[in-house]
Amino acid sequence: MSLRKVLFLTKAVCCNTVKLQKTSFPRHNLCFVSANSLRFYGTENIGDKNKSGTPEKVDILGRFFPQNPVADEAQKIKSEQENFEKENKEKTEENEKSWRRMKIGFAVFGGALTVMGGCMVVEMGAPRRAEDGTLLEDEFSHLPVPLQYLKRTWKELTFYEKMIKEPSREKLLPDPLPPQYQPTYTLVLEFTDVLVHPDWSYQTGWRFKKRPGVDQFLQTVAASDFEVIIFTSENAFMIWPVIDKLDPENKMIAYRLFRDSTHFIDGVHVKNLEGLNRDLSKVIVVDWNKQATKFHPENALILQKWKGADDDTALLDLANLLQTIAMSSISDVRDVLRYYSQFDDPIAAFRDNQRKLMEQMEERDKQPPEPALTRNWLRSFTRR
Repeated sequence: MSLRKVLFLTKAVCCNTVKLQKTSFPRHNLCFVSANSLRFYGTENIGDKNKSGTPEKVDILGRFFPQNPVADEAQKIKSEQENFEKENKEKTEENEKSWRRMKIGFAVFGGALTVMGGCMVVEMGAPRRAEDGTLLEDEFSHLPVPLQYLKRTWKELTFYEKMIKEPSREKLLPDPLPPQYQPTYTLVLEFTDVLVHPDWSYQTGWRFKKRPGVDQFLQTVAASDFEVIIFTSENAFMIWPVIDKLDPENKMIAYRLFRDSTHFIDGVHVKNLEGLNRDLSKVIVVDWNKQATKFHPENALILQKWKGADDDTALLDLANLLQTIAMSSISDVRDVLRYYSQFDDPIAAFRDNQRKLMEQMEERDKQPPEPALTRNWLRSFTRR
């Protein structure tokens, strides 16, 4: 920076300006006076503004020409350290406040649970009374009063747990009809993702899409010596009106079983066929979930889960398979189901078998007929 610029800055900052004339001094005196002036105004004439009558001291050269970079770096590190300590202190205080609020919440929640538990024990563990108000004795009446209340409460809780995990009744279906009215075979169908597909949206709520061919399927199996039963893991209040729409005259579906008729095991509603009160050698269960039929896998025909595709034809092929079983008068359907259980898609396997059978029949029709004499001789020889 030139001397003229330094003099200009000094003149602008200093409180008591001193006019210097370039022509008043020799060149060497000008330099001497300028240096002294800079030194004078930078250290003495600029004082602290807080002191009355004394100007604030400002290091002008320090602003433009840093003299001690090590000190500045140390000051910067110290400032950063102070900020870091301040932030840590604020975070510590905030964590302590959060932990204090959490402890208060836990205390309130624990207190509420204690009060609710006490009310439940008093309500569920109280002894039963007759209509006239007298106490009824039970298996816990001889125990101390606190133990009586606890035992009765535990009994009630296990009863409700049993209601959730086990069927509401042992016999799910009534006794079979007389032989002339009772169909030979029993077909147990899962409703969701076998016959219909549920769909939900904010605009329409729950809607159920019918699987292609479901009406024809129900009509075919109902007329093919099958007793059709809907056995689903859904709630009755949601599925019952949908079944009414599917079978309005109640002619194709004989019985309806819902979630309360299943066993709840490991988060899965399992169907126990023992409660159907039917001969298991004539029972076929159609489902998409293997876990739902794990009590009787030999009676299960596991299909691919239908997700709403419009080009699906599985129900029509399934109707042909069931018709074939009924027309063949199979004595034990579990043999047929055991064969198809080895395929991931039993309907595709049945369709392939049907195709092969048709090809064999066409080849047989193309062969020339045997002579009548030879045929009669073979029949007499083989006794056929």
